[in-house]
Amino acid sequence: MAEAATATARRAAIGDSEFDRDTALTRRAPGVYEIDLSAGWTIISAVNGGYLLAILGRALADALPHGDPFTISAHYLTPSQPGPAIVRTDVVRTGRTLSTGQASLLQYDENGDEVERIRVLASYGDLDALPDDVRTTAKPPAIPPMDQCFGPEDGPAPVDGSSAITERLMLKLDPSTLGWALGQPSGKGEMRAWFGLKDGRDHDPLSLLLAVDALPPTAFEIGLRGWVPTVELTVHVRCRPAPGPLRVSITTRNLAGGFLEEDAEIWDSADRLVAQSRQLARVRLG
Repeated sequence: MAEAATATARRAAIGDSEFDRDTALTRRAPGVYEIDLSAGWTIISAVNGGYLLAILGRALADALPHGDPFTISAHYLTPSQPGPAIVRTDVVRTGRTLSTGQASLLQYDENGDEVERIRVLASYGDLDALPDDVRTTAKPPAIPPMDQCFGPEDGPAPVDGSSAITERLMLKLDPSTLGWALGQPSGKGEMRAWFGLKDGRDHDPLSLLLAVDALPPTAFEIGLRGWVPTVELTVHVRCRPAPGPLRVSITTRNLAGGFLEEDAEIWDSADRLVAQSRQLARVRLG
C-alpha cells in the first residue's frame, strides 16, 4: 500500500512535467518566442513531429484569446534538429467562440540564416464551453489489456538512430500490430497502443498533439523500415481528455507514389473520441 501511495505521489502534474518543461517557450516580443528543442524527443534522426506541433500549439495558446486547439494543420518543411529555435505567431482573426492564428518554427543554418522548419494554421476555442451532445458511430479500438501488450522495454527490434522519445513515453503496443518487430509484418498498415507520458502526467489538448504522432509508423507493418517523414499533419481536438491512459489507433489504407496517409483516433479512459488526425508522410521504397 505504501509503495502504491509513493508511486501516485510521484505522478507529474499538468504544467510540471518533462513534457511541459520541454515545450515551454520564452516570449521575447509580441508574437515572438524562443525555445531550445530537446534532444529527448528525437526518433531515428530528427525531432518528433508531434512534440514540435505541441510547441507551436503552446505558442498559439499564448498568442490567441482562446486557449484550446480545435484544429491545427502543420506543413513540415525541413527537418528540425535539437537546439535553439524561434517561433513566430500571427493572429489572423478573433471571434467570440473561435480565434484563428498561424505560426512558424525556425532555426538557423551554419551560415546564420533562418530556415523555416514548420508552418501551421490553427483555430482555437474553449473545449469546456462545447455542448455535451454526442452522436457517433465511432467505437473505441479493441486493444488487449495493458499487461498483455508490449513496450520498448520488452525488446521490440530497435530502429536505427535515436530512440530517445521512447524513454519519455508509456507505450504498450497491441501484439497484433507488432509483427514488424519480429521480422513478420502483417501487411495491414495498422498500429494500436496504450499511450501515456512516462512521468504519469495526465493528458490535455497539447499532449494530444503529441499522441497522434508518437507510435511507430504504420509503414513498419506494411514491411518498410526507416524514417517516415511527415509532410502534412492535421489534428482535430474534440474534447478535453479524462485522466488516465489513452488508446491510439492508426491506420494506413493506401501507399502510392512513395507517400502514405496515416489516420489516427485517440480515445480517453472514459471511452470518448478526444482527437483525430490525418497525416501525409513520405516513405523510402526499395
